[in-house]
Amino acid sequence: MDETMTETVQTAPFAPFEWMLSARYLRARRKEGFISVIAGFSFLGIMLGVATLIIVMAVMNGFRKELLDKILGLNGHILVQPLESPLTDWKDVADRLSQVEGIRLAAPVVDGQALASSPWNASGVLVRGIRSDDLNNLTSIAKNIKQGSLEGFDEGQGVAIGRRLADQLSLHAGDSITLVAPKGAVTPMGTTPRIKPYKIVAVFEIGMSEYDLGFVFMPLAEAQAYFNRSNDVTSIEVFTTNPDRIDAFRKAVTEAAGRPIFLVDWRQRNSTFFNALQVERNVMFLILTMIVLVAALNIVSGLIMLVKDKGSDIAILRTMGASQGSIMRIFLITGASIGVVGTLVGFCVGLVICVNIESIRQFLSWLTSTELFSPELYFLSKLPAEIDVGETTAVVIMALTLSFLATLYPSWRAARLDPVEALRYE
Repeated sequence: MDETMTETVQTAPFAPFEWMLSARYLRARRKEGFISVIAGFSFLGIMLGVATLIIVMAVMNGFRKELLDKILGLNGHILVQPLESPLTDWKDVADRLSQVEGIRLAAPVVDGQALASSPWNASGVLVRGIRSDDLNNLTSIAKNIKQGSLEGFDEGQGVAIGRRLADQLSLHAGDSITLVAPKGAVTPMGTTPRIKPYKIVAVFEIGMSEYDLGFVFMPLAEAQAYFNRSNDVTSIEVFTTNPDRIDAFRKAVTEAAGRPIFLVDWRQRNSTFFNALQVERNVMFLILTMIVLVAALNIVSGLIMLVKDKGSDIAILRTMGASQGSIMRIFLITGASIGVVGTLVGFCVGLVICVNIESIRQFLSWLTSTELFSPELYFLSKLPAEIDVGETTAVVIMALTLSFLATLYPSWRAARLDPVEALRYE
């Protein structure tokens, strides 16, 4: 026989006929309806898993970022407290700290607890005495004044309060608020509470319910007199240009202070809170990854059933000269197509929802007549979403990898199918 008659023609991997057969196997036929249902559920599972992972991770990131911005926008990155003796030299210490490279503000403060009251209601608050210039440098306050003004804050005896506190006490800028401190004047009968009315010169709204409800800002000199601290301050709040480099600043602040001090940075002050957020985020990621894993297992079961159903087709293709590699690639493309399309659709759905998350929340709240994101429980006044490119890429790669891995075993079984056994009972 002529040698040219016995030569086999090797087709290139992923040839057009392999794609054509894969596309035909993906299309539903009446007798293959159940297999198509499984493929549909696999597609929906991967799509919903990827979309949910992206949305949840974005909301958790946004939640952490918003809380971090608001907490660090009001409280210093480093809290400088006195050791051995009171901070009577607070002016000199604050000036020295302000000159350290990377420190944008060193604000002496006097903190004290009080009861804020009006003729209609009362609420416990933290009164913070602060200089006018320092308060104006706190952009979270200065740029979010809703009523009144901070002009001449140091000159009078006015106070600035949060929007939620003003609403709770039914007060506005220009009204008077009464502050009651437990430790006032010392008399022969004992210490009496100090009760004093103050004019509200400004109402601010940070967007974090705990701060908008619980903070009252007072001129520093007035706070010293009100809390019986005529010559000293409670602490100095230090704000840096980069909170993530806080360890480098700790050493510089200690050296610049020039006196015994005790330092507490923002990580120590909020460690429990942010650690809980991180744990919750990791657990949510693991739980939601199970959705993608279950969808990938659906691909396995669907392809195995498809291989069994197409046994005779595989046998005919093998007798016509199709290689084991071609058969394996046909079913690989069939299964992977479900995973790839599901991942891409889920990615797009996740991005669209993240971009419009607050509008969707408001619509669902209106539709169900319920408060879906209560500021009292979640601290923030709106639902945040911050998409992290690295995390989103990791989610997409994970879903694609699981989808490809799910197709390997069924495709390998299809390639190993013996044509003689498959055609024996046909």
